[in-house]
Amino acid sequence: MNYIEFDKEKLVNIEYAKCRELLRCSRTGSFASTTLLRLNTRKYHGLFIVPQDNIDHERHVLVSNLNESVIMNDMEFRLGIHQYKGGIIDPKGNKYMQRFVAEPVPTYYFRVGKFNFKSEILFLNNADRMVIKYTILDDVEHVSFQFQPLLAFRQIHRLTHKNDVANTGYETCENGVKYCLYENYTPVYIQCSEEIYYEHHPVWYENFEYEEEIKRGYEGIEDLLNPGKINVKLKNQVLYITLGTEPLDPSTLEELYHNELKGHTNRSTYFNCLQNAAEQFIVKRNGKTEIIAGYPWFGRWGRDTFISLPGLTLALNKPELCKEIMDSMLMELQGGLFPNIGSGSDCAYNSVDAPLWFIRTLQQYATFTNTEKHIWDEYGTAVKSILNAYKNGALYNIRMLDNGLIYAGCEGKALTWMDAIVNGKPVTPRTGCQVEINALWYNALCFSTEMARIAKDKDFEEEWKEIIKNFPTVFKETFWSKELGYLADYVDGDYRNFQVRPNMLVAASLPYTAISEKIRQLILNKCREELLTSKGIRTLSPNDPDYKGYYAGDQATRDAAYHQGTCWPWLLIPYTNGMFSVYGKKAIPVLDKILFEFEDDIREYGISTVGEIFDGAPPHRPNGCISQAWSVAALLYMKWVLQNNRTL
Repeated sequence: MNYIEFDKEKLVNIEYAKCRELLRCSRTGSFASTTLLRLNTRKYHGLFIVPQDNIDHERHVLVSNLNESVIMNDMEFRLGIHQYKGGIIDPKGNKYMQRFVAEPVPTYYFRVGKFNFKSEILFLNNADRMVIKYTILDDVEHVSFQFQPLLAFRQIHRLTHKNDVANTGYETCENGVKYCLYENYTPVYIQCSEEIYYEHHPVWYENFEYEEEIKRGYEGIEDLLNPGKINVKLKNQVLYITLGTEPLDPSTLEELYHNELKGHTNRSTYFNCLQNAAEQFIVKRNGKTEIIAGYPWFGRWGRDTFISLPGLTLALNKPELCKEIMDSMLMELQGGLFPNIGSGSDCAYNSVDAPLWFIRTLQQYATFTNTEKHIWDEYGTAVKSILNAYKNGALYNIRMLDNGLIYAGCEGKALTWMDAIVNGKPVTPRTGCQVEINALWYNALCFSTEMARIAKDKDFEEEWKEIIKNFPTVFKETFWSKELGYLADYVDGDYRNFQVRPNMLVAASLPYTAISEKIRQLILNKCREELLTSKGIRTLSPNDPDYKGYYAGDQATRDAAYHQGTCWPWLLIPYTNGMFSVYGKKAIPVLDKILFEFEDDIREYGISTVGEIFDGAPPHRPNGCISQAWSVAALLYMKWVLQNNRTL
């Protein structure tokens, strides 16, 4: 049996199969996503989703579905499955599915009568192109495939509806057709390895229903255009069909498919699945190498990039890739801050922690590559610009106080990773001196002065010497409560917030820390008692009256729970570092157990990957994005630490 496999019983169970989602990506930012039974339940689902550089650089659903049929003896057997308004499902093509396996690529086995065949889906790594391979497993005559493409041509966050503006025309290309519904879009070329017969008859299919969007409080009804029917009479045992933004020579499809397959990481084990997932977050486009924070709806996030980088690159022995991504992000460093979301003129520089996580990543990169002697020469200018911006004042009232602590925040803004906003107000505003920000700040100062010392930059050392010297005392006086036995989450003037949150874990996890080993031990104990679960770390103790154990409902309801008890796997990164810093090798059995708690999850939500969040309350149901960069990174980083008996 394959490592990830689902049999007919699971595939014909609509309720079971539509809760499990698939994802395949190129390294150019294109991707495909749907449910296990190929029923699209989100507006983010589609067969061919491609960034549109001429429009907004956002990903757009070009082809929602191919809507396949098999025609034998003049009888049509529809393989598609769609849900229409009111929950009506038609057709139910999943009844022909016999088996699904994830290796070497997502593969479906079908049986129509006595006719057996399989389809394999492959996204090319370095092009906006996917190839589907159909292999006939029986000797059957007079069989044809028919494809009725369902086109959307819209941004992933929106929906399309029947209109008179869409270009319903087509152009022919070798063994295929070309479509482009609207101006400025890249066209879609659909080509086959065999000669086709095309029937052009544009029809709008109306009222597709995306159940998950409706559950989440969004509009979930869409219309899709079917421009015509692509018919292919089988002459061989194998048929290839490709979707791309440029035409190709159809005779090259077989060679293209097999050459591409050689470079793919298989998903034959738990850790191979994690590595495969890690690779899907890396996007190289327009001269930049970036990390997609999560599929299917997140783009590039600055904070997520730096938190994810060590696990996605260093833990896989890819330091060159780590550097490439850091350098890409540095192109957009502005006023000492990195963009949190967006790109170019649409960037939002509203993250107080992203620059400090960058310095933390740089520290880990230097340790991994043993390049401390050269780091300051290459990155010293960027690091100085960040530290000086914090010292002298940056956007959103980010500034260093006279005592050396960092203060951040203003009305209506949420600058830390706990950034949910409901009705214009942050759910967890945390304005003031946040515990993890100041822990990262101290670590950044100590690391930077050490690199400056190696590079003989005495002026820099002298500038920060007194602040570093006094910082541990100030930090302890500000955040520590001897009576409670843990750190305040944030402090604003005389107010100290002592809700039990995981942010204090960061203070216990860094190489340069302002607190003693005893305090770190007490923090870890508190987190273990009230926050640690089998699926990560809760964002708030269940003992707190503000605790929300379940993440569900419309956006406002979900955002109210997002950082109020919901579990986040990424927090296992500081937990792992903290445990090793205090307990050394004695932490291995504890961390090893947590690491393997996620093995079953790669079959439960996002197939062969790990999702964004889990409910804080048992049974810790997965939720959010089906594949999240820092979740996968956390597990790969844990694996690296356990194998090497040290942290980065």
